[in-house]
Amino acid sequence: MSTTVSPKAAAGPLLLTQKRIRIIFSALIAGMLLSSLDQTIVSTAMPTIVGKLGGVEHQAWITTAYLLATTIVMPIYGKFGDILGRRNLFLVAIALFTLASVGCALATDFWGFVIFRAIQGLGGGGLMILSQAIIADIVPAKDRGKYMGPLGAIFGLSAVAGPLLGGFFVDHMTWEWAFYINIPIGIAAFAIAWLALTLPNKKAEKRIDILGVFLLSAATTCLIFFTDFGGKKDEGWDSPLTWAFGAGLVVSAAAFVLVERRAEDPIIPLSLFRNRIFVNATAIGFTLGLGMFSAIAFVPTFLQMSSGTSAAESGLLMLPMMVGLMGTSIYSGIRISKTGKYKMFPILGAAFTMAAMLWMTTLTAATPIWVICIQLFIFGAGLGLIMQVVVLVVQNSVPADQIGTATSTNNYFREVGAAMGVAVFGAIFTNRLSESLTTAFTGAGASAEQASRSTSTLDPQALSQLPEQLRDAIVNAYAESLAPVFWYLIPFIAAALLLAITLKQIPLSDTAGMVARGEAVGGEEADRLEAEHLALLHGKSEKAPAPGHPGHNGTSDVAAGHGSEVMKDDDELASQPQ
Repeated sequence: MSTTVSPKAAAGPLLLTQKRIRIIFSALIAGMLLSSLDQTIVSTAMPTIVGKLGGVEHQAWITTAYLLATTIVMPIYGKFGDILGRRNLFLVAIALFTLASVGCALATDFWGFVIFRAIQGLGGGGLMILSQAIIADIVPAKDRGKYMGPLGAIFGLSAVAGPLLGGFFVDHMTWEWAFYINIPIGIAAFAIAWLALTLPNKKAEKRIDILGVFLLSAATTCLIFFTDFGGKKDEGWDSPLTWAFGAGLVVSAAAFVLVERRAEDPIIPLSLFRNRIFVNATAIGFTLGLGMFSAIAFVPTFLQMSSGTSAAESGLLMLPMMVGLMGTSIYSGIRISKTGKYKMFPILGAAFTMAAMLWMTTLTAATPIWVICIQLFIFGAGLGLIMQVVVLVVQNSVPADQIGTATSTNNYFREVGAAMGVAVFGAIFTNRLSESLTTAFTGAGASAEQASRSTSTLDPQALSQLPEQLRDAIVNAYAESLAPVFWYLIPFIAAALLLAITLKQIPLSDTAGMVARGEAVGGEEADRLEAEHLALLHGKSEKAPAPGHPGHNGTSDVAAGHGSEVMKDDDELASQPQ
């Protein structure tokens, strides 16, 4: 379904010159740097954080809370961006993320930290979705692959800087600095976005689907809690609380579908699921999320505790994965822009990812570091061939007025898969680990109560001070708890491979989203109008080509019809906050 934009909001197309696109893209880069840097810092510091705050046996909640919050708000950011404009939402996302970082740093107990981590997710979800949607707004699908390179470079920079900073903070300062670092970056990102993100605002003329937002949030929350409590040792699949969340999931999901069928402008239009390409690409993201994020979430912990490395060293050991991801992301983007073909990349990516995961099932405490680096490189290379490509495929398969909604829905199902994977497989890992650590401590002469207390406060620094025999037992406990979990993830990656093979290939669009919606003028026409505008400013105005002139085309009719109004609106957008 499309949303009608008020005439006032639609007056005066924006001139999407290459200069303006670069300026807008710089704001997106700043926001993505904030989010991606945080992830790599926190993953390195997590063992220390949970040890200091007394939550080792609940550490999966840190990742689950962030992913749950991110997942809930993704469709909201996507839909509201389509109907209200994306600029102000992007600023809100940066502000939420930055303020929540302060809360994380000041947290004095584990569950307080989890709450602020969830609030961070409310901002992080917006940064991810809005960045992808804005790129689709300003760059045609056939050229969008070129922008995967800079985005991949941001993740690569974060992969280098994040582990180094996270390890430095943990080893030489305090873990709180892993969040204090977000404050100056967040302020800078907000300032850049405020000045550079010159996009038009809109006004919705259809009723906003508030009930749909509520029911989708309820269904998502129930789903995550159902899987999380089902995997917990103290609750399990036979617990009444687990099945209460399961019942809540069924009821809220059914009610959501009924509401969306009748909503004037649904938060997730059901018509999307009649689009075969959208469904196929979204299913790839879902199955990949189940397997991918579970592995990424707990590998740094394995490296620190099982391999006996410091926080900084374990962070640097994640670099091969990010190098592989960055390299294949850049390569696939360039090739797609040159050839217009995308199908082969998700197929290769799923195959690489599955091969790496099969290899990871052999991890032990004695596995050489260089072997782990190769495994992670192949794993990252596989992810780089899939993640950005799937988003491009989805955006290319829907009308221009559904770009944000389709982008967020695709990401929503990927994050649902990620949250389910982290909850279920994280619970399997932590339950195995808790039992193994308790056995290790009691075997060293500790009482059951002492073993439980020592397990909940164990961190890399405490591990290094334990007797060698006990330390070896703990290292083996981490290795034996995590490696077998990869076997449970492989079937989902295999499903992603089958879905990639059946993905349909269609031509890539040569029109940017804002141009297709009549909100902007792009390409050579935008450059020509910009040149005329500059000439007018310098008193050197030249008459525009008349209809029928070789330099005249259909787009110039639109621009010429607005005349100086286009230029005026363009100047106002560039000089004033929206």
